[in-house]
Amino acid sequence: MKKQIKSRNIPPFKMTENTDGTKRDTSWENFRNWIHCICIVTFDLELGQALEASFPNDVHLSKQEISNICYLAFPDSNSGCMGDTNFIIRLQSSPSSRNLRREHLVYNSKCSSVLQINPSYFWGYVYFRQVKDPTLPRGYFQKSLVILSRLPFNNLFLQISKLIAPEYFENGDLSLEAVCYSINRWPAPLPGVPITLPLLGSVFQMKIPMNGNSASNKNSTYSINENLENHIQASVEDLNMFTILQPVLSHIHLLWELILTTEPLVVMAPSPTLCSSMVLALTRIIAPLKYCGDYRPYFTIHDSEFKQFTNKNPVPPPVILGVTNPFFAKTLHHWPHSIRLDDTDQPQSHKLKKNANTKMLDNCPGVYTVYKSFLQKDKSIIKKLVNGVACRRPSEVQSALLKRHLLELTQSFIIPLERYIASLMPLQKNISPFKAAPSPLPFNQDDFFQTLETVGPQLTIGIKGDWVGLYKKFFRSPNFDGWFNTRYSELYSKLQALHLEALSDADLKLWVQGRPEVEVVDMLLKIQNKIGACKEQNLPVSDRVKEQLNQRLKDIIGSLPDDLKLFRSFMIKLKISNLMKIYYFLYEHKNSLK
Repeated sequence: MKKQIKSRNIPPFKMTENTDGTKRDTSWENFRNWIHCICIVTFDLELGQALEASFPNDVHLSKQEISNICYLAFPDSNSGCMGDTNFIIRLQSSPSSRNLRREHLVYNSKCSSVLQINPSYFWGYVYFRQVKDPTLPRGYFQKSLVILSRLPFNNLFLQISKLIAPEYFENGDLSLEAVCYSINRWPAPLPGVPITLPLLGSVFQMKIPMNGNSASNKNSTYSINENLENHIQASVEDLNMFTILQPVLSHIHLLWELILTTEPLVVMAPSPTLCSSMVLALTRIIAPLKYCGDYRPYFTIHDSEFKQFTNKNPVPPPVILGVTNPFFAKTLHHWPHSIRLDDTDQPQSHKLKKNANTKMLDNCPGVYTVYKSFLQKDKSIIKKLVNGVACRRPSEVQSALLKRHLLELTQSFIIPLERYIASLMPLQKNISPFKAAPSPLPFNQDDFFQTLETVGPQLTIGIKGDWVGLYKKFFRSPNFDGWFNTRYSELYSKLQALHLEALSDADLKLWVQGRPEVEVVDMLLKIQNKIGACKEQNLPVSDRVKEQLNQRLKDIIGSLPDDLKLFRSFMIKLKISNLMKIYYFLYEHKNSLK
């Protein structure tokens, strides 16, 4: 049981109505475009970790969400985390809070796939402070500030937490109320445009990457006036991939395969900072492909899903867990893959160990796996990065080299799939305005494999191995399901748009001549539904096509008999729901109703 959220002196909320007539507050609408709430978690002598307060105070969190936030907000072992500790958490949201805001739906339609909001999860950006304080009963001050958000802006929100948490620890509630009011004046998170975010005397400047391969996506930041010391140029996500992955660098190609095929993997580290950064970096090594398995940058034995992930099922779920509690070494001993990190500040290469029976009980740092790689290592990139360490090449340059290599590897793997799925698109000449829009052709693995000899990844990346075997394993993974569903939906939308374009160019005045009235009414219904689909499904059609569709609708209406025109006008004035279906039904039965 957790403490109830304390009430804060924040002004009353303005009330408006939802579409169902119920009341809702709008005072913090802009705030919640960016942040769901800010939680303060403290250690209570009787209750343990407890939620002390939340900002704004109208936030609704389920009991399960509160429990998970409280346990995830503190390191499992506080003794080794003196001072300030920053890390990232990801937790399931309750079913009642999974409806996305309109602004978030717009954001998802425009941003890159790896930055899309998943309504089933919240992100938490934790700033934990533990310092000696003899005035307190336990002799220590222990408290966490957690920024809870839908947005996976890891770099931005960690920077914000480092700005607002010390201010809160020093000045208390008033500072967080000021933070809330500032954030409530921020513009919506719209991808592709420069955004300025003022906060506590500082100004964060950023640009969210858009979906696709636009040139504007190459940099998620933009130039600022360097003379303005309070201006902070921030990217939404800026992982130093080389620094994080350096302990496992010699096994990067093995790890790339594990992540590509969503193999279960546990990262064991001495601190939540280390395990959370490693988990996040691993999910990004297959970029631009989106990792579609589950992942928890920091996970504890108190999590509500602990039993789900630690059962003795011989096939663990496709998830990456970051843990710090040594108890997991025994609980997850049956997992096939693990990474064990140490807390040394000196970079070192961790060994690969294939002994499955003792892999989780061994305390030595290393990569433990039963996996047999399909591909050979690219030793040249590893050698280049190792030499870079010897000659003190900046870590930013090292990260750029590593990211470029991983990007080329993933693109070499995905491009044959992209080419094949593009071939599933029916020819445009076969799209008729007077027939239903065609569907994409089915995906056939055998047909795809036949294309690999001429356009396979071995021709672009130069890495040898069993590419066909890797593709077969990939086809059985959630990553393939996620990629295929996205591409299939894009093909479907494109075909619908082409069908709308053909329909908008059709001469319906000529088509209706000599047609039975039932066919004319049916076409009227179809056009009406198509116009509605343009809005509901956000189909990629131009304003010209939309205008012409409305004109085709008028052409059809103009050809109707006067009695049907009059009936249609009458139904519209009454605003009767499901208008056209009733209209169509009455038309079919008009003779029997006379």
